[in-house]
Amino acid sequence: MTPIDLSRARADTPGVRNVLHFNNAGAALMPRPVLDAVRDYVAREGELGGYETAKENWDRVEHAYDALARLLGAAREEIAVVENATRAWDMLFYSFKFGPDDRILTCETEYASNYLAYLQVARNTGCTVEAVPSDESGAVSVDALRERIDGRVKLIAVSHVPTNGGLVNPAAEIGAVAREAGVPFLLDACQSAGQMALDVDAIGCDMLTATSRKYLRGPRGVGFLYVRQGLIEALEPPFVDLHAAEWTGPDEYRIRADARRFETWECNWAGKVGLAVAVDYALDWGLDAIEARVTALAGRLRGALSSIPDVTLRDLGTHRCGIVSFTVNRHDPAAIQQAMADQAINIGLSPANFTLLDMDRRGLGSVARASVHYYNSEAEVDRFAAAIESLSLAR
Repeated sequence: MTPIDLSRARADTPGVRNVLHFNNAGAALMPRPVLDAVRDYVAREGELGGYETAKENWDRVEHAYDALARLLGAAREEIAVVENATRAWDMLFYSFKFGPDDRILTCETEYASNYLAYLQVARNTGCTVEAVPSDESGAVSVDALRERIDGRVKLIAVSHVPTNGGLVNPAAEIGAVAREAGVPFLLDACQSAGQMALDVDAIGCDMLTATSRKYLRGPRGVGFLYVRQGLIEALEPPFVDLHAAEWTGPDEYRIRADARRFETWECNWAGKVGLAVAVDYALDWGLDAIEARVTALAGRLRGALSSIPDVTLRDLGTHRCGIVSFTVNRHDPAAIQQAMADQAINIGLSPANFTLLDMDRRGLGSVARASVHYYNSEAEVDRFAAAIESLSLAR
């Protein structure tokens, strides 16, 4: 594993000249190759026309499937590219037909958009939604999950990395339980894709969804999904168009056999090209090297923040990633975010209703969220910690 060349990473990232960007869990700064790819594609559309540019760049568009397949250890036929990670997740989840006797198992740190979908389906079908208890570290308890498996469990769906902190849930262990029980496993990898290696076979997930804009450093408005080949034809999309299906007769249609049955014909073509470049760019650095760098920077940041008396770290888990959540006594997290923005420092904010079960359990109204990436520097970590310390001293 070759360590990250920080000088090259920062030279490739124009945004670091303008801001200290610790909001990579929201949307990372795009590197120059991605920016150039998207700009060039859109410019060409203006010169040639949208359909004509797509035809001219067909190989670059199609490369997104090969790049994502390589990223996930999957086959290109198991990949679909859609508008965003939520649409990717919804297309898979709403393909399942739930009934009153069915159970959905999820986690206490599940993301709001996913949990709202569970609640909607439960209200409409009578199925049961159950959050598997966390273990003493805050991660999904694999033992508790195993104890809850029975013939009524139709789906296990878990967020790999919750939006409100650095916890990494034990996806491979969850996958082992799911495989043993023969229960489909849907992994929301929105916050993990791009900051750690993801191999769908090693994880044991049947489905995975993620976004372009976060740790993969791609453009906004693009998401993707993986679905295991043996499961594709068992899942009928909640809606189809002339890309997902073929109209074969006045009263007949045939849904395509690959994962693109979950796509629609119209899409963000420039974004798809940008995503492909972003994935190639990440793979060129190496996901192991990226994770090592991100983990080290996050560790440095946690260490610096923990030395400030009025700061409380809020990260759970024994396996942690590049998201660092915290609170500061007497300072509302939204005010912290604004105070940092006033100093050209970008951080995120996680309110309680984004991960309601976990935040309510811990009595938290919201947390500030600083998320580092490999192009961030140690000097930026130190500067940020100093800014938080100065804020904590203010009355």
